[in-house]
Amino acid sequence: MPVRVVTDSACDLPESIVADLGIDIVPLSIRFGDEEYVDRIDLTPSAFYAKLGSSSVLPETAAPSPGAFEATFRAALEGGVDAVVCICLSSGVSATMQSAATAAAAVGEGADIRVVDSRSVSWGLGSQVLAAARAAAGGATADEVVAVVDDMVPRTRVFCTVDTLDHLKKGGRIGGAQALLGTLLSIKPVIDVSSGVVEEAGKPRTRSKALRFLADKVAQHDRVENLAVMHGCAPDVEAFLDLLAPICARERIHVGEIGATIGAHAGPRVMGVTFQVM
Repeated sequence: MPVRVVTDSACDLPESIVADLGIDIVPLSIRFGDEEYVDRIDLTPSAFYAKLGSSSVLPETAAPSPGAFEATFRAALEGGVDAVVCICLSSGVSATMQSAATAAAAVGEGADIRVVDSRSVSWGLGSQVLAAARAAAGGATADEVVAVVDDMVPRTRVFCTVDTLDHLKKGGRIGGAQALLGTLLSIKPVIDVSSGVVEEAGKPRTRSKALRFLADKVAQHDRVENLAVMHGCAPDVEAFLDLLAPICARERIHVGEIGATIGAHAGPRVMGVTFQVM
């Protein structure tokens, strides 16, 4: 394969896809007080949410070290690829991309390593990585793989409803949703991460209204692609899929779990929808 695609654990890609397309994932770390775990290695999504439910402290995340990215880049290049395209969690919410860029510089000018800002999270990032990896598997050059991602970035939308903003506030990712904090007791906040940072999207008063709000965000567009429902052990996934059924056939909707990297900031029962506008 002339191009190797690298990403981080915020992508929430299933292991089956990662293995089939040869995607390298550099994991973030999750800390519960003094206990530290490696996302996707030490913590599956179910294990993370179980830990979250029993822990007396809110989790925090740490970006991968430049050394972790550098080791991944060097291994790919030594394995015979012509170039590496690394697509990262939005630089607006994490230092992960900065670590990747530092690592690319450390490898040296002779290596063809492209670091791309997805400006997204979870399956918003994952869908870009998936498209890039499929292009690479089809023989696309590094320029062509980057072009695929660059086309998707401004079209990617991510909306989610959360039960609490405590995790976003604790991790310093509250961003433009700060104004929601004072009214949290009477709402089920919806946040928008489509621009790569956390913004307020709406203030529905019930969970059912919040899910309808998310569905309406999809319905606003005549056509979307790569529609996905991502959640953190939410018990009402099927109810949300029923709301989306008139908009998109269920077999065309990817349903997946939000892992520890994003779940640490979104909290339990988070429900999200991601897609690209056309």
